[in-house]
Amino acid sequence: MRANEHLAIIGDKVILVPYEAAHVPRYHEWMKSPYLQEMTASEPLSIEEEYAMQKSWRTDSDKCTFIILDRQADSDLYNNERMIGDVNFYLNNTDNPHEAELEVMVAEEAYTGKGIATEVLKLMMHYAVNDAKVDDLVVRIKDSNAASIHIFESTFGFVETERSKVFQEVTLRRKVSDELVHQLAEWTKSARRVEYRKPE
Repeated sequence: MRANEHLAIIGDKVILVPYEAAHVPRYHEWMKSPYLQEMTASEPLSIEEEYAMQKSWRTDSDKCTFIILDRQADSDLYNNERMIGDVNFYLNNTDNPHEAELEVMVAEEAYTGKGIATEVLKLMMHYAVNDAKVDDLVVRIKDSNAASIHIFESTFGFVETERSKVFQEVTLRRKVSDELVHQLAEWTKSARRVEYRKPE
């Protein structure tokens, strides 16, 4: 999605930056993990296919992604060594163009269980609701991923609407309400938006 190609969002623990070609090698290494493939319902890609996918994320109007960086004291937007995961949404419901399907992946094991995914989702949901004008939110999570299901249900008020034995996944949904808009504004009030221009 070109709308976020020059946008970085600085949170308390993380920075969200656009997915650039320079991020692809690290991302490609992550996606060799059978566990991450299973959790994200992804197939392994060649490095060439990964670069092509990165280009599509940049240009396609129906999907948006940010790379997650570990925020350190200098808030460096361009240090790829600080990559820890990614977050994205798809606008892929032809019956409801204002529905976003969210996904988040904290790929670096040292950063799991520390509230990173929760903060990232707050920032991304705020962006989706306010910038992409999303009205409905949906997630599809492996039924074995109890921690993620708990985050969406307890923190964000998502409700289970479907459970697939075939795909071994749970679908949860949340309607964007005035209450959620207010919550997202409160949760992200310390976040900053800055211009992102990749170094030449």
